Amino acid sequence: MHAPVKSSRPRDPRAQSEKARFSELFKPKLVTVLEEGYRLSHFRADAVAGLTVAIVALPLSMAIAIASGATPAQGLITAIVGGFLVSLLGGSRHQIGGPAGAFIVLVAATIQAHGMGGLILATFLSGLMLAAIGFLRLGTYIKFIPYPVTVGFTAGIAVIIFASQLTPLFGLTLGSPEPGPLIEKLPVIFAALPTVSPVTAALALAAIGIVVAVRKLKPHWPGLLIAVVLTTLVAALAGLPVATIGTAFGGIPSGLPAPSLPSFDLDLVIAVLPSAIAFTLLGAIESLLSAVVADGMTGRRHRSNCELVAQGVANIGSSLFGGFCVTGTIARTATNVRAGAVGPVSGMLHAIFLLGFMMLAAPLASYIPLASLAGVLAVVAWSMVEKHAFATLLRASWGDAAVLLVTFLLTIFRDLTEAIVVGFALGALIFIQRMSTATFAEPLVAEDEPDGSAGPDEDRLTQQGDVIVYRVSGALFFGAAASIGSLLDRVATSAPVLVLDLSAVPMIDSTAGEMIASIARSKKRRGGRVVITGTTGPLRRELFAHGVAPPVVRFDRTVDSALRRLRSADPTDDGASAAQ
Repeated sequence: MHAPVKSSRPRDPRAQSEKARFSELFKPKLVTVLEEGYRLSHFRADAVAGLTVAIVALPLSMAIAIASGATPAQGLITAIVGGFLVSLLGGSRHQIGGPAGAFIVLVAATIQAHGMGGLILATFLSGLMLAAIGFLRLGTYIKFIPYPVTVGFTAGIAVIIFASQLTPLFGLTLGSPEPGPLIEKLPVIFAALPTVSPVTAALALAAIGIVVAVRKLKPHWPGLLIAVVLTTLVAALAGLPVATIGTAFGGIPSGLPAPSLPSFDLDLVIAVLPSAIAFTLLGAIESLLSAVVADGMTGRRHRSNCELVAQGVANIGSSLFGGFCVTGTIARTATNVRAGAVGPVSGMLHAIFLLGFMMLAAPLASYIPLASLAGVLAVVAWSMVEKHAFATLLRASWGDAAVLLVTFLLTIFRDLTEAIVVGFALGALIFIQRMSTATFAEPLVAEDEPDGSAGPDEDRLTQQGDVIVYRVSGALFFGAAASIGSLLDRVATSAPVLVLDLSAVPMIDSTAGEMIASIARSKKRRGGRVVITGTTGPLRRELFAHGVAPPVVRFDRTVDSALRRLRSADPTDDGASAAQ
């Protein structure tokens, strides 16, 4: 019997390469860490780090949720479910996911406009968008957000967070619901100043003082949790008349609710779509910034697209349990790194520890004063402002200062999404202007040669001015095309032959290609000639697409070889071979 003949058809190497590339891009860091060899000592280090982060995240998650208009239980659910999924599937070894202060403004506005159901639906849609952005490998483009924009909107968010905590900080009694926009909020708060509660204000200031003191004296201690615990004990034992989680929300549940899909009413989907897009944009920026911070602290590299997919899944998971938007959190991620985390297991354990705290200490959480959590958020808002970076950017250049201030002011007085879009657009325009000034054209002057070395053709060309040589340096794109085109139009009339050297041009776009085509056609109509030298394959393809090809122009490898051909005066050579 003959053995069955196996197919000898070769496998498609491109398909194999693409499959390997996909696996490399979207492999969770948890898998990478386990493949490297995960030992008991690593687990112990991750357990300590996870517990440390959970202690920090416990009061912060509740404070962010309350400031956003959600319940403290929703903040814990977001940290537990979202944090676990971010670490399980993410592309960063040390990323910690959960509710973030940067989202307070957006979440509060969404709840005010569409209710809690609208917030959960927007979170679910944002998860789908984040996962799609990751799978489409668009994570790289998120990194193009200019630094002044990130500093500006972060500082603006900090101002809004602090303003949102003025009422619980001072125990104010408002005569009407507190407005969301800052301009409308401040007059209402100012009118309520006579209702300040000295006890509440003192408790909030005590919480702030404890956090500051612990950070200064014992920086490795959990200052936020210590402040909340001590002020809660004082308020409970002294019977202080202050608002607490129990009086405001009726406490928190001792476990996770059953998962359920949000309501997919078409009108509501359309209504919350702008909020979902804003969650997606800010979530992608925040999570990748946090991953970059972790990379800088550890020397590792994250997988941006894998991280975005994980963030998407985490947001979907959070919404199924009634939570809200999840993102990578810089402060908790940095805490995780400093605590000695080895890999993503620490983030998963942080979520499990939070669940344990929620199940065991839920009744005690009812005694936490809202003023204590407001004090915690006031400190967080102060820490969010990158004060040194803000001052540096104001001094750096007028362009950076303009982008920073526009983003900062729009965040405070208009809208966060609008601030990011306008800041990015302004930053792009300033970059285009700077790039256009960095692109220039200059005449080339031949080096001195020994007497008598020039041949008769060279003497004729230089003495009669039959050839003019110009070199373009820098990116030849739409921002520089107008100025370069005007210069070349003028100089092209001064000699029958224009040699245009593009050896110092890294790229060319369609606007510049059309500009060169126009000059070449005009020169040919007047009986002249354009010779282009130093082009690479991509440059020639762009030029050919706009008709910049023989016989309209001639191509040559270098200026020297182009001049030698011109001296030979071969009328049949159109330069096509030299372009190869």
